[in-house]
Amino acid sequence: MPQKSLLTDTEKAVVVKRLAEGAKSLEIAKELERDHRTIKKYLEDPSKVYQRRGGSYEKSVTPREKRKLKREMARTPLATSKELFDAAGVSKGSKSTRCKVLKSIGKVLKANPRPSLTKSHKEKRVQWAKDNMKTDFSKVLWTDESRATLDGPDGWARGWIMDGTACPSRSKRQQGGGGVMIWAGIIGGKVVGPVRVQQGVKMNSQEYTKLLDQCFFPWYRKLGRAAKRDLIFMQDNAPSHASKFTR
Repeated sequence: MPQKSLLTDTEKAVVVKRLAEGAKSLEIAKELERDHRTIKKYLEDPSKVYQRRGGSYEKSVTPREKRKLKREMARTPLATSKELFDAAGVSKGSKSTRCKVLKSIGKVLKANPRPSLTKSHKEKRVQWAKDNMKTDFSKVLWTDESRATLDGPDGWARGWIMDGTACPSRSKRQQGGGGVMIWAGIIGGKVVGPVRVQQGVKMNSQEYTKLLDQCFFPWYRKLGRAAKRDLIFMQDNAPSHASKFTR
């Protein structure tokens, strides 16, 4: 295990406590995941204060530059360290140096994903809920495609925000990043499918009707007459689901 920086005050306290309990320095090094030589060097002279040969480190940024970075972080939340330093006109330095400076005024978070709902969408959803308050949903077959994606920017992108501020949200894409798509239905605690959609297939009206022929209708034909009569097929009104061709 390579040597790291000097022991922190917390690690020093752990070393003293474990030695008092009779633990050996090698055991303590494994517990702290530190190099054994670092532990031994501290035990040789616990009171020694480290002095850098070239003198103390110069500050990476001045107080004025830090204020500029703080303003940019408030103006453009979730920006990268390079973007913040560029916008503030501060010399960039290495990524580790930039992040060390920004940690003193903010933190890294991932945006809260949110669907792009318009006012019309919200009104229609409320009206749908009112119209179906007495609907027996145990007879509703809920169907949809689901996609497990490796969506880069929407899935794992992170950026800096100021301490004490709420994390903003970011619109997520319906189909992004690439992945595996499946179709399935749920009714009364039972699952219809799931069926994997072949790689590279675009879910248009033609492909959607083929999918229903392969997995929905074979299941539907096995139902009794009463179940067929009461069944409600629910879809999310996507273009391929609600097109004239599909109907």
